[in-house]
Amino acid sequence: MATTRKLKLFNDPIYGFIRIPNPQLFKLISHPFFQRLRRISQMGMSYLVFPGAHHTRFHHALGSMHLMQQALEVLRYKGVVITEEEAHGLLGAILLHDIGHGPFSHAMEHSLVSGVSHEDLSLLFMEQLNKECKGELNLAIEIFKGSYHKKFLNQLVSSQLDMDRLDYLKRDSFYTGVAEGNINAERLITMLNVVDGSLVVEQKGIYSVEKFLIARRFMYWQVYLHKTGIVAEQLLIRVLRRAREVYDGDGTLTASDSLLYFLANEVRHKDFRPDILLKFASLDDVDILSALKTWQHHPDFILSELSKMILNRQLLKIKVKDKPPSAKKLEKIKAACISKFELSEKEVSYFVFTGSIENRAYNREKENINILMENSRITDVAKASDHLNLDALSKTVTKHYMCYPKKSVS
Repeated sequence: MATTRKLKLFNDPIYGFIRIPNPQLFKLISHPFFQRLRRISQMGMSYLVFPGAHHTRFHHALGSMHLMQQALEVLRYKGVVITEEEAHGLLGAILLHDIGHGPFSHAMEHSLVSGVSHEDLSLLFMEQLNKECKGELNLAIEIFKGSYHKKFLNQLVSSQLDMDRLDYLKRDSFYTGVAEGNINAERLITMLNVVDGSLVVEQKGIYSVEKFLIARRFMYWQVYLHKTGIVAEQLLIRVLRRAREVYDGDGTLTASDSLLYFLANEVRHKDFRPDILLKFASLDDVDILSALKTWQHHPDFILSELSKMILNRQLLKIKVKDKPPSAKKLEKIKAACISKFELSEKEVSYFVFTGSIENRAYNREKENINILMENSRITDVAKASDHLNLDALSKTVTKHYMCYPKKSVS
């Protein structure tokens, strides 16, 4: 990759100027793999609910890197030993942590490739970039995978209080206008420390951690799990499923070459050769939106109807309840839909379906957020807090939804 002497600054609406600290990181940002993130929506279909939510994974990656620079400065000031090589590896890991996201981010995570998470794809992209960079990303990959011997470096990238979460909560809150998600990231970072090789938060920061966890819960219920966003994402998943069926049926479907490849082939983790990774790297939101605009005129009723629903925001009705809908009610709605739209039992599942959503702000079983008390004792935040809600935040709340056409029950 060519070197550059351009000014290495980005003007960000959240943090102001973001400085790119070294040429290696700027080369990564300039790479087509990373530039593609400008065309990947950070919040999937949430813009159908929150009109301002058009920010991208590119924004988020730069913001996470900016926060990581602050964390590095704080930890070094407190005497935590982090070498220059480790700092560069850490910044590379956080910059590239989401590079594997496909079109519309989480909305289509398992629709185009089978059983491959965006974390898996991020690692594949990082390994390919590492080949091009002649091993410059070796340490970044170790930190990203959690195999590096300094555990706290991985925790800064991926844990229950990492720079990824700090940025997306603050950023998504800003762009959606949901003030409940706004957190004091700077205060949280200032309270970070390392004890016995693990990341901790000093006792003075406990209330900031509480607000962070509560904000995360609010954002999931109000934004990430908003019922309109859920039904839109489910429709998008079903559009791709139907497109695959139509393409398998007669092979005549208009879409970009890369999208057609993933519709025609079931691609698994073992299939990701460099040429397949390159095909995936050419996919973004534009491919999907362009396909939807074409497919709305397709002779297949299901494909065209689902495409029009998304494009025109004429979505299915969705009801969210604490308990699953009764089988009797579900069958009644299916029967009405079959009769009205002349669908088969199989086809009606595109328009009438159920599912569940879960919200768990703090997973104590996975990894703790540890508080460093004034007496040097380490304790879990839920135990250290005098806020009774924190224990409740560690429990999973499940809700159930049912989607169906409004016309079918009118």
